Amino acid sequence: MTPGNHFDFNRILVTKHQIILSKRTEDIKIIKQALQGSQLAYQQLYQMYKHPLFMVCLRYAKDKSIAQDYLQEAFINIFKNLNQFVESKGAFEAWAKRVTINICLMDLRKQSLYAVGIDGAENIESKTVDVLSDLSLKEMLEMIQRLPQGYKTVFNMYAIDGFSHKEIAEELSISINTSKSQLRKARVLLQKKILANQQLYHQVHG
Repeated sequence: MTPGNHFDFNRILVTKHQIILSKRTEDIKIIKQALQGSQLAYQQLYQMYKHPLFMVCLRYAKDKSIAQDYLQEAFINIFKNLNQFVESKGAFEAWAKRVTINICLMDLRKQSLYAVGIDGAENIESKTVDVLSDLSLKEMLEMIQRLPQGYKTVFNMYAIDGFSHKEIAEELSISINTSKSQLRKARVLLQKKILANQQLYHQVHG
């Protein structure tokens, strides 16, 4: 590779870091304005984060209508507790995302999801293959939404949102083994759905 064609990865990383810092600085500026009573600042925060937070709600909710309810409740809590955001503990988006997840979980805890559906997957093979990485974001979201609600919640928390099994057990008032079981069976069920879709596609398109 000639010098002229050489990618400067260090420069790319520095630029990415600068973009992140710039966004965090802008967030803090808007948050301070909101805390001072600026309605425009609240509107800016809503416009900036309504889509990423709605995607979080959509992953946990049964349908779009419930996801919208979760989103509305999440923003109510975010704005009500905005003064509790601590800049030194991380980015605003991560804090807002955690508030949103808590709103979703608060509703899901009422549904006794984890006493239902566990036995329903007992006949599914335990051998799994991670095929989600081959899907687009839209396809992955659709597949996750088709999971039984209990499986979906644990899968979201562990595989996407980074909770440990211990944290999941504490959040949902279930055992660690139940969390592990739900995750394993969610992965198996996802694999079977994905493979079935692939087989159907090949049958239709040859």
